[in-house]
Amino acid sequence: MKSCCNCCVVNDVECPIDECEHWIEYEEDFNCSLISIEKNGEMTLREVAERMGISFVRVKQIQDRALLKMKMRNARLIVK
Repeated sequence: MKSCCNCCVVNDVECPIDECEHWIEYEEDFNCSLISIEKNGEMTLREVAERMGISFVRVKQIQDRALLKMKMRNARLIVK
């Protein structure tokens, strides 16, 4: 975990740096996706959607597209 995350946890404060690529608007997890993952472990798509402030359907679309990209990349590696 990044040192800024540890600082937030130690001081029991939400992350004030909303420009950070890991920042999420979810105070229960100190507004940090890294802390959220560390704290909760595996999460359902609905839990991810809640933390990211987007719909469950959108998270599912992103997951499906990522899995398709990985499948296509793996297929290209096998062909070579």
